Amino acid sequence: MATTVRRAVLTLPAAPLGPENPLPALRPLDEMHVVDDRDRAGLPRDMARQIGYEPLATVLPVRVLDGYGRRRAPTALDAIVIENERLRATVLPGLGGRIHSLHHKPTGRELLYTNPVLQPADFALNGAWFSGGIEWNIGATGHTTLSCAPVHAARVPAPDGGDMVRLWEWERLRDLPFQVDLWLPEDSDFLHVGVRIRNPHEHTAPVYWWSNIAVPEGERTRVLAPADEAWHFGYERTLTRVPVPESGHVDRTYPLRGDFPADYFYEVPDGSRRWIASLDEDGRGLVQTSTDLLRGRKLFLWGSGPGGRRWQEWLTEPGTVGYAEIQAGLARTQLEHIPLAPGAEFSWLESYGPLSADPAAVHGDDWAAARAETERRLAEALPRADVDAAYAAWHPCADTEPGESLATGSGWGALEVRRGKHRLPGTPFAESTLGEQQQPWLELLEQGAFPAPRGPVPPGPSLVSAHWRDMLETASAEPLTEYHLGVAQWHAGDRAQAVRSWERGLALATSRWPLLRCLAVAAEEGAQWDRAAELYAEAFDGLCAERPDGDGDAWMSAMAALAREAMEALLTAGLPEAARGVWNGLCTEHRQRGRFRLLEARLLIVEGDRAAARAVFDEGFEVADLREGAEILDEVWAELTDEPLPDRYNYRMRPRT
Repeated sequence: MATTVRRAVLTLPAAPLGPENPLPALRPLDEMHVVDDRDRAGLPRDMARQIGYEPLATVLPVRVLDGYGRRRAPTALDAIVIENERLRATVLPGLGGRIHSLHHKPTGRELLYTNPVLQPADFALNGAWFSGGIEWNIGATGHTTLSCAPVHAARVPAPDGGDMVRLWEWERLRDLPFQVDLWLPEDSDFLHVGVRIRNPHEHTAPVYWWSNIAVPEGERTRVLAPADEAWHFGYERTLTRVPVPESGHVDRTYPLRGDFPADYFYEVPDGSRRWIASLDEDGRGLVQTSTDLLRGRKLFLWGSGPGGRRWQEWLTEPGTVGYAEIQAGLARTQLEHIPLAPGAEFSWLESYGPLSADPAAVHGDDWAAARAETERRLAEALPRADVDAAYAAWHPCADTEPGESLATGSGWGALEVRRGKHRLPGTPFAESTLGEQQQPWLELLEQGAFPAPRGPVPPGPSLVSAHWRDMLETASAEPLTEYHLGVAQWHAGDRAQAVRSWERGLALATSRWPLLRCLAVAAEEGAQWDRAAELYAEAFDGLCAERPDGDGDAWMSAMAALAREAMEALLTAGLPEAARGVWNGLCTEHRQRGRFRLLEARLLIVEGDRAAARAVFDEGFEVADLREGAEILDEVWAELTDEPLPDRYNYRMRPRT
């Protein structure tokens, strides 16, 4: 059977993503993978340098996705199927190009953990993310902002004369184009994945890449990699070198033997073949290998404790097998970013396929023998030289122009290509993809002025890179221009100038709440709690006064987002009466959301009605956008009672101190 590429539809129970949060993300969502400056002192010099290199300050210009819920309904998802006689890969171009399934036909085995539902959760840098399959994480430490976003996809001639699938997009956190080429040679048991990241700019750019592979966990499932040491990252936010496989008298290569979620970044020796495998009790499973540039390998495990188990349940439906993640990246750890020179590229090839090894050796007490057996079987199935040869065959095809379009991504790449006049063979960003969100910026680019808002609507997305900031600085100082300029200045670290821009815009604005909200965030960041509370209250009142008839998704999203921030600021400032006023301004739909039920409980505690606050917990609620690592449920419960936290609210990812 020759390799075929076809469109398909995959139907899953899915919770809708909901609208974007229209408030600019002036603060990053809490990213767990950070270490204190003091803890970097004992790390290898190159690792410490890369951990400190260009960490992300905000997720601008990307908007946060936090409008999803927990109600799922059967949903048709566009899919692309790549198939030969031995392997079938199912790809979701509308969800970051995620490989949902990798099915080995001769054995009938699914090689990945395939989530039977699509349930967004607050794990990505910009919020919404979902578990399962193989994901392509680019941008900065964490799950990519493209986790739930569409990417471009097209059919492209493969090196062997057949067809392959190209996925590509413009990564907006670092302003870098990238591509992922999925090549399944005829009669091959391995899917080859060619990846290229290019820097078309005149400045060095920080780069982050990790391929995350969800695999089924089991009592006798073992993860193997060519390493005797690893860097352990627990959610206490420390990075420690530990032996492999046993640490703390526990064999950590079995994902269910830990109590809490943890990362193990393997220290793969220079010159060693890069690979990682997850093999079950029979010695069967999936292996990933690559050319040497992709040096890092990692195991993420949820552990067997109640917090990790609760998260696993949260991300899928009852009765579904749990999962772990095996991963591969450009650096040793996910806390690092790597510089990419102007005009340069990073490119490599990964291979994914089935592996069978002697279970007695795989699960024996001799770690060196277990690794050697796995690597020997990998060499038989796919020699290292064959991976290098596949890369050499693929790389000249990376510039080949795509043929039949299979999916369309965003219009941001087309806007950046038009502005920068970039030449990017192989990854065309067609002007036909320019849409409503890009139009104001296209007008600024071509006419030098930002267009006036069209009626009382929340401002559109801001662009923040230096060239757009320069254009905003020279444009006419209209309120909307000052708003976007302040956002760009804030992102660049010039916070005093951002405040001045917002204040200038406020003096002339008819719609004041967007500028007031930005000034409120600035006040909070400066620990001016009373000032922040005052600004938030005025912003919320202004938004309510401008509320149009019929509302609409953008306004409903703005109301929810601003009310949440305002209530938290007012509670911090010790103003429960004002917080209650914001609560009273919410519609019934918003009050019933889990996030606002939690805020109601906090408000009731401050108001002195602890019984009513306890009743909120007893009635039950779910915070759909609960952030990975968040301990707010634990903290609020502890204010109410000394009783143990009920399992339904236990998402704790680290030991109590």
